[in-house]
Amino acid sequence: MISIENVTKRFGKRQVLQDVSFDVKDGEIVGFVGLNGAGKTTTIRIAAGTIQPNSGDVLINGHSVTKEKRVASKYLGWVPELPIFEQDVKALDYFVYIAGYYGIPGGEAREMGKRLFEEVGLSGREKDKLRNYSQGMKKRFALAVSLISNPNNFLFDEVLNGLDPQGIQFFREVALKMKKEKKAILFSSHILSEVEAIADKVVFIHKGRVVKIATMDEIRNSISTRNLRVVLGKVTKEAISEAEKFGTVEVNGNTLVIRDCKADLQAVSMALSNFQVLEIGWVTGGLEDYFFKLTSG
Repeated sequence: MISIENVTKRFGKRQVLQDVSFDVKDGEIVGFVGLNGAGKTTTIRIAAGTIQPNSGDVLINGHSVTKEKRVASKYLGWVPELPIFEQDVKALDYFVYIAGYYGIPGGEAREMGKRLFEEVGLSGREKDKLRNYSQGMKKRFALAVSLISNPNNFLFDEVLNGLDPQGIQFFREVALKMKKEKKAILFSSHILSEVEAIADKVVFIHKGRVVKIATMDEIRNSISTRNLRVVLGKVTKEAISEAEKFGTVEVNGNTLVIRDCKADLQAVSMALSNFQVLEIGWVTGGLEDYFFKLTSG
């Protein structure tokens, strides 16, 4: 479990974070959403122990990052947006070197590295120098390194940036697999559709402050509309005419969208029953709509 408690951070006179608090429970994916400069990366770097807060703390499985960093780090994996490694070292050799800090002997570390490289999709590239790795490959390597101590908490900081669709799918599936293993995952991303697809709840940060914490169910309920989507087995003039009794109708193939529908689902379904109602449901906005509505003030 990751607990961020009243974290405040200043760089000189510039206030970057102000009393940021939230939890990431075991078996939970928490989306971390905000504009550039909102404080996402600073929060994650404080949680990872690479910078110190001016006040507040982060607990990893109950261990303080500021007071027990060595212990807390054993329970934490971190994949940064831009991983930085020695560039002229072979990937597996560098992995073995890092594993040494965890007290893992060379032979054991090398076997672990081969297994983890295969797990993260780098099998066959163990002898490549890291400068020959693409940005996506460096993130996969960072993930392999983060798995050395088999932690149950993970920080993914904009890991989807710069990735191709295959890379995005890989990290999405990794996060969902970790969730099934009851790990706690803090997942920041600008790709809000991906956050929406995997997150259990979302923390919204704006200008260094947490402005909202909501579950995805709460978000979906709050962005529901009175626009009704109906998929029909057959669309005829009669079907459109019937649908227009409830509002303005848009037609796209076999799909009707009734804007500002003035009836409930049952009434519309019954009225269109002669035209084979295959699907019917209210249209909802996405996480992006919710975010901009939340921060528009």
